[in-house]
Amino acid sequence: MKKRVVVAMSGGVDSSVTAALLKNEGYEVIGMTMQIWERSEDWGGCCGLENVEDAKRVANRLGIPHYVVNFRALFKEKVIANFCEEYREGRTPNPCIRCNQYIKFGALLKKAKELNTDYIATGHYARIEYDKNKKRYLLKKGVDYKKDQSYLLYTMTPKQLKHTLMPLGEFTKEKTRAIAEGLDLSVARKPESQEICFIPDDNYPKFLQEYLPEAARPGPILNRQGKAVGRHCGILFYTIGQRKRLGIAAKEPLYVIAIDKEKNVIVVGKKEEVYTKGLIATSINYVAIERPKGSLKVKAKVRYLHQPAEAVVTPLKRKRASVKFKEPQWALTPGQAIVFYDGDIIVGGGTIDQVDGNL
Repeated sequence: MKKRVVVAMSGGVDSSVTAALLKNEGYEVIGMTMQIWERSEDWGGCCGLENVEDAKRVANRLGIPHYVVNFRALFKEKVIANFCEEYREGRTPNPCIRCNQYIKFGALLKKAKELNTDYIATGHYARIEYDKNKKRYLLKKGVDYKKDQSYLLYTMTPKQLKHTLMPLGEFTKEKTRAIAEGLDLSVARKPESQEICFIPDDNYPKFLQEYLPEAARPGPILNRQGKAVGRHCGILFYTIGQRKRLGIAAKEPLYVIAIDKEKNVIVVGKKEEVYTKGLIATSINYVAIERPKGSLKVKAKVRYLHQPAEAVVTPLKRKRASVKFKEPQWALTPGQAIVFYDGDIIVGGGTIDQVDGNL
């Protein structure tokens, strides 16, 4: 009997090739497109009508069934609400990680099980392997380090890894497009979306102004000595390391080095003051190991495009951990994810909660 798999089809080349590869491998493939944002039809976001039609065309080309599922309410609850609340608190969230956690590998996996399928599959550039010695599923970087998306997947559980396929983890993006062209898929040369799916034109200020108008309270911009050097138009419009749009006339460039939500204050400093070595992370999820009893050496990544750097992770109570880098790192930002690696393997990760240069 054929193994059944639900492929999350966004209408892009990656998920389309994923569906094609699995069908060629003998799986019974079901295409499923998630509608997650109530206004994506207005501007063609990743799950807008145009992309739904692209996914449907590919499914027809491959001869597989295609369904559209409505996760709008859940997306609004788990992703949009959190996104807004984090910015309200002066933090900088990563909504793609929340979407993977609650929508793709939460709601979609549940839907797939209702259809009596064995797996879900996505077009992520990451690898899932079973380690017979550890008797554990491992999440690893994709072989194409330029496209590797493992950083966005650290919240996955052993059960989710067991029921997920990511065939593109073994390919480069160029290889994926070549496969799509060889199969004459209509999306073979479709450009990638570089923006957050629910923010038109990547215009964060406009989105936040619309959804959090009451939070856009002007306040002072202070230097390290507490002297006012300017005014901000609301802490939600700023992030650690930001230099542009500060509206400050100074002899040398100034950067955001701290955001104080309670006092409604932005603190700025010199470039070297943006670098720090220590942080506390929360909501830690260990992927490759059980919770360690002591400290462990890892390479830690604090942004999607950050080069992993040497660090020591020390577990704390309540799913927290202290992380100390060997060398100071640029713009450690509360709200962002920190992911721990051992070579290609994801050890675990969490959310940056506090930054402390004294750790």
